[in-house]
Amino acid sequence: MSGLFRKKSLALLLSDAASGEKGLKKTLGMWALIALGIGAIIGAGLFVRTAAASAEAAGSGVTLSFVVAAIGCAFAGLCYAEFAAMIPIAGSAYTYAYATMGEIVAWIIGWALIMEYALGAATVSIAWSEYLNNLMGGAIPYQWCHSPFEHINTVIGDSIAKFPAEFMKTAKEGVLYLTDAQVSGLGADLKGMVVSQSGIINAPALLILGALTLLLIKGTKESAFINGIIVFVKVAIVLVFIAIGWSFIKPENHTPYLIPQGTEGHEGFFKWGWGGVLGGAAIVFFAFIGFDAVSTAAQEAKNPKRDMPIGILGSLVVCTILYILFSHVLTGVANWKEFESAGKEASVAYAIKTYMVGYGWLEKSVTIAILAGFSSVILVMLMGQSRVFYSMSKDGLLPKPFSALHPKFQTPYKSNMILFVFVGLFAAFVPGSVAGDLTSFGTLFAFVLVCAGIWIMRVKNPEVERPFKTPLVPLVPILGILVCVGMIVALDLNTLMAAGIWMVLGFLVYFLYSKKNSKLNNE
Repeated sequence: MSGLFRKKSLALLLSDAASGEKGLKKTLGMWALIALGIGAIIGAGLFVRTAAASAEAAGSGVTLSFVVAAIGCAFAGLCYAEFAAMIPIAGSAYTYAYATMGEIVAWIIGWALIMEYALGAATVSIAWSEYLNNLMGGAIPYQWCHSPFEHINTVIGDSIAKFPAEFMKTAKEGVLYLTDAQVSGLGADLKGMVVSQSGIINAPALLILGALTLLLIKGTKESAFINGIIVFVKVAIVLVFIAIGWSFIKPENHTPYLIPQGTEGHEGFFKWGWGGVLGGAAIVFFAFIGFDAVSTAAQEAKNPKRDMPIGILGSLVVCTILYILFSHVLTGVANWKEFESAGKEASVAYAIKTYMVGYGWLEKSVTIAILAGFSSVILVMLMGQSRVFYSMSKDGLLPKPFSALHPKFQTPYKSNMILFVFVGLFAAFVPGSVAGDLTSFGTLFAFVLVCAGIWIMRVKNPEVERPFKTPLVPLVPILGILVCVGMIVALDLNTLMAAGIWMVLGFLVYFLYSKKNSKLNNE
């Protein structure tokens, strides 16, 4: 166990943060940090995962799922704000854990952050691909915009009329979509009319990842400027949808508000009722990872002691309000059951086109705004991951290329390029739902350790200057830990098993490479 819990001193961390001209450029102000948070938060979680959580677990109660997730985020956000103001250095939760709980815990959280940011970027790029195809009227062949692990069953043309009437609710634009269960129950004559297609590679997802990687290599200031423009556009569209959609809400779509016990396909505890609300919270929690991405940019903030808490908590408050209003309107305009099939990939556009007659322009506007919004989410996720890699590499836990800065742009360009390959493989070949749930695990795990870190540092280093102080310690950190652990438990078993395998792989990397190459070990 020797050396596993060695800690990086606060003095050393702060000297790294002030490391002269060869470090990361300080270019971000308060508004840029808030925009980074909003840019990362409002994306797939709002436009895709809302419908997924509603259909899979929470029903109309997905609004309550957002409340539960936001409460957990509020506790964690307060802890992040104290750390980010106190230790303004790239690396976020990884760096904080290194100072409070030791190297092995820092490694574990850094490895979990790979799931959070890298898989987050992959998930959103997959959603970007789905919306692009929707905007183009399905012009991209199914096999070139889906994972090899995905397939779809369709019936086209006059054959649709031969199918049972109860199947018609999944018909869309002259195409009937069938689940595998529905197909298996058909007679041989009807089965022969069903066309099954399997994916090969998600090419559009790779395209957007490549373009944003190049922008990040160009510079943080330029990336933040583009992100600010995108954030303004997508928040405006969200507000327009809420304002117009409110008059189209049907009260019967919110009755019953929670999925009743015994509903077909919702047999598990976290699939109906209040358990479904918690299960939905675990799914949409992925939507809130933006505020902790702000903390990865602490070393590039002009005045981190003041601006980091404002950026983290400000973006969290704004987005939570928008999430609750948006999900209430979406599940009021269209019934949550419809998101199980038609509309799940592009739920907002589906709801507008089907129920908000006369607002076709809003459907196109929303789709364009969502594409732009997804782009900003991917941008912030890729930036956050490269900064975590940068810090881990500077500490010797990852190879040197991850901390190599571009001679002109002073960005970790090699890390960005390696990350593109890693994220690109997931985006091209893994279904979005799998990557999204793993991202939720990485986020929740990071939040648990950050909350614990604040409590530990208050006990062991009470004398350190704290420009922002988390209130009610240890109550707030304890509540943050309990809420986040509860949502980890609510994740499905396959996700937890995949996360466990990922963590075992992380331990192998640490003991085979990182432990002996650690700078603290060599010192």
